[in-house]
Amino acid sequence: MPHISHYVIILWLIIGASVGAMDLLYPDRCYYQPMINDGKPVDKQSGVCLYYIHDPMCSWCWAFQPAWKALRSLLPGSIPVRYLLGGLAPDSDTPMPDAMQQTIRAHWRRIEQVVPGTLFNYDFWEQCTPRRSTWPACRAVIAARAQDAQAEEGMICRIGEAYYRDARNPSDDAVLIDCALALGLDGERFRHDLHAPETRLQLTAETELARKMGVTGFPSLILERDSGLMPMPVDYRDAGTMLAAILRG
Repeated sequence: MPHISHYVIILWLIIGASVGAMDLLYPDRCYYQPMINDGKPVDKQSGVCLYYIHDPMCSWCWAFQPAWKALRSLLPGSIPVRYLLGGLAPDSDTPMPDAMQQTIRAHWRRIEQVVPGTLFNYDFWEQCTPRRSTWPACRAVIAARAQDAQAEEGMICRIGEAYYRDARNPSDDAVLIDCALALGLDGERFRHDLHAPETRLQLTAETELARKMGVTGFPSLILERDSGLMPMPVDYRDAGTMLAAILRG
């Protein structure tokens, strides 16, 4: 896992950079570092990086996955990708109020209408005790990454499937450990790393970096060039429009 000083350097580089107003295509979407590039050769001297800022329990991020995968397949090798956790909701053992549950259900229904092909399992609201707590899932992504950088995307996918497809609660450690075991990770190490001080510190560093970038919604795409940071459009239906904007940037 990269040392915290890595992020301190990044923060120093971006202080004062203006990212401008975020183009929130869907204003009610959810309000997130290792480099990955699908095995493509990476030009580390290019001065270009695409940040994907997300939360593994963000419903809009779940809907964005098909378009994001399509975009990743189209990106040239000269544009590396960095995942950044935004940390939607802090740790909480308090059951989610009924009004909030109804609000989130309404978001799910709207997403299904706006993003064709997106499905949610509403049994979750009957079978689980919902909590407004996504930091455990964020730490699970970091813990998986610490064991194997290639497991990061797998953990994000497993968490989404557990939550939205299988009606399980990724706010619970037991669910997150099951996700890690399904990926073939060392269960005991994962259990330790899930709550380790360095994991918590890593999450803080990433959420602070996202805020410094001016991110106000998940998912978000930020293109970093030598000239500064630029928010990129998030299109849930067409990877081509995102690719064109990135290449123009």
